[in-house]
Amino acid sequence: MSEKVNNPLTMPLRMADSHKRESHAVPTTHKLIAMNPYLHAATAKNIRQAYQADILHYEQSGMPLPATSEDVVKYLQLFAAKLNPRTLSRRLTALKHWHTYQGFDDPTLHPVVRKTLQGITNTHGKPKDKVPPLLPEQLSQMVAYLQLENTLAAWRDNALLQLGYFGAFRRSELVAIKYDHIERHKEGITILVPCSKTDQSGEGQHCAVPYGNNRLCAIRALDIWLGRSRIIEGPIFRQIDRWGTLGQESLTPLALTQIIKKRAEACQLANPKTFSSHSLRRGFATSASHKGASLKAIMRQGRWQHVGTVLGYIEEGQRFEDNAATAILQDDEP
Repeated sequence: MSEKVNNPLTMPLRMADSHKRESHAVPTTHKLIAMNPYLHAATAKNIRQAYQADILHYEQSGMPLPATSEDVVKYLQLFAAKLNPRTLSRRLTALKHWHTYQGFDDPTLHPVVRKTLQGITNTHGKPKDKVPPLLPEQLSQMVAYLQLENTLAAWRDNALLQLGYFGAFRRSELVAIKYDHIERHKEGITILVPCSKTDQSGEGQHCAVPYGNNRLCAIRALDIWLGRSRIIEGPIFRQIDRWGTLGQESLTPLALTQIIKKRAEACQLANPKTFSSHSLRRGFATSASHKGASLKAIMRQGRWQHVGTVLGYIEEGQRFEDNAATAILQDDEP
C-alpha cells in the first residue's frame, strides 16, 4: 500500500513501486506536477475527492500502480458483480487520470478493457436510482408543518427549502449563500452564486427569486429567518445544535439532504427516505414545465448547461400528458 495521496491529478510519483514495472521509465512530468499549485483548481473539489476514493479502493483491492491493461481487466472482473457498472466506469476515469498525470501509459485505453466494461454493463447493469421530485403541494405541506413548529431550526429549514426550491440551487450553492450575496429589488431578490458546478472559473452567476403568494414565498421565509436568527453577515444557513443554539459555521451539503429527509418524514410524505437535496431542483424543473415555463427560462433559473438533463426531468413529469395510449382510449369510449 502506498502513501495516502491528496489528489490523483497531482499525487506524488510512487517510487517504491517503480521496480515492479521495469517496462515503465520513471516519468519526468512529476516534477512539473509537484511544482504546479494550480492543478488542484483545474478540477472541482468533489470530483477530486471521488477520484481519490477510487484510486484508494483500487489499491486496497491489492492491485498495483502503475497498472497494466491486464491489471485493470482483473480489477473489473473482481468487482463486476459487486459494484454498479457506472461506478466501475468512473474508476477507469480515475485510473486514466492517475496514469496520465504521472507520465505513465494509460492502461484503460486497451480495447479489451472497454469491451470488458461493456460486457459487465450488459450483464449486471440496472436502471439508475433517481430521487423523486418534490412537488409544490408537498413543499406547501412541509412549509405549513414548519410554521406550526415555530422553532429556530424550523424557521431556518423553511427558508432553506423554499429558497432552494424556487432558486433551483444545487446543495453546494445553497449552503454557501452569504448575507452579502443577497440584493434586494422591487420584484424580489437576486442571489450571487460566486462559484458552482457549471462555473468553475468563478465568473459568478446570479439567481433571481421573485416574491411568492400566500402559501409559498421564499423571500418572506428568508426575511423571517434572518430576523429571528439576527444574521447580518456571513453564511445565512448555519448549524443549530440540539439545544437550539445557532452556530457560526454553515450547514454542510450532506446536512441539507438529511434535513429534507427528516422534514419529509415528519410531514408523513410517501417514501420520505427517498428524497434528497436534488429533489428540490428536479421538482422545480418538473413543476415549472407543467405550469408552462419555457425550457430556456427553466435552464436559466437552475443554471443548467445541458438541455438533455432538463428535458429528462420534464419528460418524467409529463408521461401522462399527450400520451398516445390515452388518445386511443378516449376515441374508444362508447
